[in-house]
Amino acid sequence: MSKYQVLLYYIYVPMEDPEAFAKEHLAFCQSLNLKGRILVANEGINGTLSGLTEDTQAYMDAMHADDRFKDIFFKIDPADHQAFKKMFVRPRPELVSLKLEDDINPLELTGDYLSPKEFKEAILDDDTIVIDARNDYEYDLGHFRGAVRPDIRNFRELPQWIRDNKEKFMDKRVVTYCTGGIRCEKFSGWLVREGFKDVGQLHGGIATYGHDPEVKGELWDGTMYVFDERISVPINQVDPVIVGKDWFDGTPCERYVNCGNPECNRQILCSEENETRYVRGCSHDCRVHPRNRYIPENDLAIDEWQERIEALGEDFPIDILMQHS
Repeated sequence: MSKYQVLLYYIYVPMEDPEAFAKEHLAFCQSLNLKGRILVANEGINGTLSGLTEDTQAYMDAMHADDRFKDIFFKIDPADHQAFKKMFVRPRPELVSLKLEDDINPLELTGDYLSPKEFKEAILDDDTIVIDARNDYEYDLGHFRGAVRPDIRNFRELPQWIRDNKEKFMDKRVVTYCTGGIRCEKFSGWLVREGFKDVGQLHGGIATYGHDPEVKGELWDGTMYVFDERISVPINQVDPVIVGKDWFDGTPCERYVNCGNPECNRQILCSEENETRYVRGCSHDCRVHPRNRYIPENDLAIDEWQERIEALGEDFPIDILMQHS
């Protein structure tokens, strides 16, 4: 039995004074030595945290004892250590940032819930469109077989992307999925409001699908991106494959790093060898950016930095050389 557990959960429920609740809840989490990230809004609560098995169990028991949270379904992953470095509980205007002028209330409007078995059947149906409701870098690490990859960097860009491509999906059955289900609650409701006639969502998200004893994560390719120190977790227990590709040479890769340029910070799949070779820059401009974090982190001398850039057949900016002359 693992010493630690990672919890993922959410619930849409009316909340009064999220700021006061966040302050009290932070103290409660700290009293249990938990670490993680919890968002609180007038529309509900969304969290992922980790701790010793007995401490996470005490947290779940306390949440279920509160009438507001008695119906929370916790997705639980065993872990060998804490998955977070700190504990945050923060009030927010909304739990997921669609930033719609007319917001969706999932308690009033949302797509049909599909069990893992029903969702698997939908994937195999040629007349059904499966849309990934996550960001592009999440999709690139792993996704359901045949799922549509929206060309978006963040969730709030998804509605406009759908409008731009509406003719491809409007006359089809559409089902969608995300990590734990919370993004799909609003996104599927938005699809219904936009006029899509047959809209479904994977209830409990990929995390639930991966633990289901019947489907066993089948038809999922790659691993699932998670927003903690683990970065990714396995889903497919039947025939797992690697779908991630190294940003630089396209070889199979499931190792994420952030671009060394803090003004870019793009997440890229990258081997340790290519991270070294390209000084963790996703482009030439990022490789030679004067604030590239890879340089001080690895105590790289200016001449070695220059050598690596020129070995790629790229020019090294004269102004950087002059700064260090």
